[in-house]
Amino acid sequence: MPKKTEKLAEKTAKTPKAKKVAPKVVAVKAEPKAKAPKPAPLSGAKAVPVKPVAVASSAPKSAPKPVTAPKTTYFFANGKRKTSVACVRLHKDGKGVITVNERSFENYFPVFTDQDKVLSPLKTTNNLKTFDISVQVHGGGIHSQAEAVRHGIAKALLELSAEHRSVLKPLGFLTRDSRIKERKKYGLKRARRAPQWQKR
Repeated sequence: MPKKTEKLAEKTAKTPKAKKVAPKVVAVKAEPKAKAPKPAPLSGAKAVPVKPVAVASSAPKSAPKPVTAPKTTYFFANGKRKTSVACVRLHKDGKGVITVNERSFENYFPVFTDQDKVLSPLKTTNNLKTFDISVQVHGGGIHSQAEAVRHGIAKALLELSAEHRSVLKPLGFLTRDSRIKERKKYGLKRARRAPQWQKR
């Protein structure tokens, strides 16, 4: 028995002790992040291209060019009387031709007094043969339309020159005559005419 124990002791004495080895540190390269996959378009839907947004530059912009107003070849004004409205245009370098609703002046206003009303602003300012006048008039009757045309011609002459005011204003050609037929009231025959009272 002692021989065996001596042999075991000799074997254990001969075997060297294991050295402690520090673990080696290995540098691992970081993998690049994987890009997220683009979502697939829905079936039947078309892919819409995205337009790049324009970024406003800080450079100063040039000043906008001034807009020049076009030179008008006529003077325009509206004339009114009762429910008649006349749109009058005085064309420069004319010969005194007057058209009303694309008809000749004498044909549209056959009554001499109506013709004299229309021509009265031109006669007082000595412009009877100076302009060609085109008129569009609607509403009311023939007599009120004639006064509406007179009002429009007088206002158009005032657009031409402010000096005509001293001649046209005293004659009442620049004043809008606002007298309109009063509406009928309930229980009356007309605006104010009451039915005749009957005793029996």
